[in-house]
Amino acid sequence: MTYAASQGESLMSAEVRIGFGGGCHWCTEAVFAALRGVICVEQGFICADAPDDSFSEAVVLTFQPDKIPLGSLIEIHLRTHSSTSNHSMRRKYRSAVYVMDEAQAEAARRVLTEVGPGFDAPLVTRILPFRAFKASDERIQRYAEKNAGGPFCTTYIDPKLTLLRKEFGGLLRSACESPRNPGVSA
Repeated sequence: MTYAASQGESLMSAEVRIGFGGGCHWCTEAVFAALRGVICVEQGFICADAPDDSFSEAVVLTFQPDKIPLGSLIEIHLRTHSSTSNHSMRRKYRSAVYVMDEAQAEAARRVLTEVGPGFDAPLVTRILPFRAFKASDERIQRYAEKNAGGPFCTTYIDPKLTLLRKEFGGLLRSACESPRNPGVSA
């Protein structure tokens, strides 16, 4: 059972934005694009306040909390990147939940506290204020969609999607749903 399901979490709002960083934004984008209730995934770079004011690979989501709770999104993020590894590339791949306000920060802190003991090592993921976003070049947006079956996808993205299907299958979008992409005109 996910954290959000166990807590009966629900934020009632039509659309909410939040940022996630942790690994390659190609992987992070593919994971969140697969989820129901995520209506837009923007791939790029996010910065926070100093000392985290350099841009780091990340995504910004627009989601519907009545279809997918914030707690589920955070738990999925923690389980689909190296959220316990303080490796040498953390400046480029900052493990973070980028919050838009104090209410999101408090909700994120609760989720980290609740799910943290379920990991083999302490989480390094931090809760940081969202300050700015720069979109990736259009050529690399929707990377998994454009490069399905390619070596990067089969090595790094597909295993994350397999884990997502296994552990969070009830939160996947149906085949006919597709998230908006801000770089594509309808």
